[in-house]
Amino acid sequence: MKTLTYIRLSFMMFLEFFIWGGWFVTLGTFLGNNLSASGAETAMAFSTQSWGAIIAPFIIGLIADRFFNAERILGLLHLIGAFLMYQMSKATDFNVFYPYVLGYMIAYMPTLALVNSVSFNQMKDPAKSFPFIRVWGTIGWIVAGVTISFLAWDSETGIAEGALSNTFLMVAIASGLLGIFSFTLPKTPPKAKGSASSISEILGLDALKLLKDRNFLVFFLSSVLICIPLAFYYQNLSPYLVEIGMSGSTGKAALGQGSEILFMLLLPFFFKRFGFKMTILAGMLAWTVRYLLFAYGNAGELVFMLIIGILLHGICYDFFFVSGQIYTDSKAGAKIKSAAQGLITLATYGAGMLIGFYVAGKITDANLLTEGGHAWKSIWTFPALFAGGVLVLFALLFKNEKIEYKE
Repeated sequence: MKTLTYIRLSFMMFLEFFIWGGWFVTLGTFLGNNLSASGAETAMAFSTQSWGAIIAPFIIGLIADRFFNAERILGLLHLIGAFLMYQMSKATDFNVFYPYVLGYMIAYMPTLALVNSVSFNQMKDPAKSFPFIRVWGTIGWIVAGVTISFLAWDSETGIAEGALSNTFLMVAIASGLLGIFSFTLPKTPPKAKGSASSISEILGLDALKLLKDRNFLVFFLSSVLICIPLAFYYQNLSPYLVEIGMSGSTGKAALGQGSEILFMLLLPFFFKRFGFKMTILAGMLAWTVRYLLFAYGNAGELVFMLIIGILLHGICYDFFFVSGQIYTDSKAGAKIKSAAQGLITLATYGAGMLIGFYVAGKITDANLLTEGGHAWKSIWTFPALFAGGVLVLFALLFKNEKIEYKE
């Protein structure tokens, strides 16, 4: 890959995840403190991510794989997102905020598959090259979190003054920048040009054929299930750390993305040394361990348990989600690469987390203490046990295989 191409793709990834990390981490705290949202309403807001992910494969399959260049669609969606983010920053009531966040997620979630498509299109060996591009997304997420804590928007004073609304303005600017920059990215033309011969092709559902492969079906279903406990992390981490009195919580949460950098760079080695199955299992095990650490740690003498739990995010995310994206790309032929990425986005951020956010909202509300606060030990124990169950099922049903790319 040419150096200039590497720089452009890396900047694209940096902004893509700076945008996501710049508001999503603190969303739960913002909703509770700025909009006085209940646990159920918070779950509704987080679930917009899932609705966006469910719609994403249709946008990708209909447009990116057939009619228009992926980088152009990416630019348009981020420009739309910039406008919606600005509107979210002005909302003072949940009922006003919700339609904007729903519209934003419908625009944003397809971009996760699009940035992967643009990147993979420039690579001869994605298993080796992709982690070095994707790591810049992690850096972007970290920079967003550190910026929020540095500006004290998530401090006790900042929260009391409603300063978290500034995160949406920051992200609106970044989204506008990425929208414009996307039109300068390497051209990524559609692979399946021409008219479609069936409704399945029009909607990009050809990627569903991948589910006929037993191993991919097991991976797909495991992806849905593991995202149920993942929803607890996104929805509850910020409110949890703020409630137990951890200062600079957003910056400390970004330590998890710091570990992502390390494990992202180690991912090619793990692929080669231990294979895809063991890499996935390591990621699942890390989910179980981290939630147990959250359940039994605290902001006092046992704060190291919380820090370790946060640092495990690198294994949790990279070893399951990034390796899963590479695995999916290897299974898809050239004509359905974008649709296949959209399909796995549907499985993870769509179906799995839609269920997960609903369950997390119910369990969080059920563990609301009468004297204030939550019974966090009970809240975190549920996803720990659930992730452990998914690990066992995947270990028993998935047959190890070597990744080979299809033309």
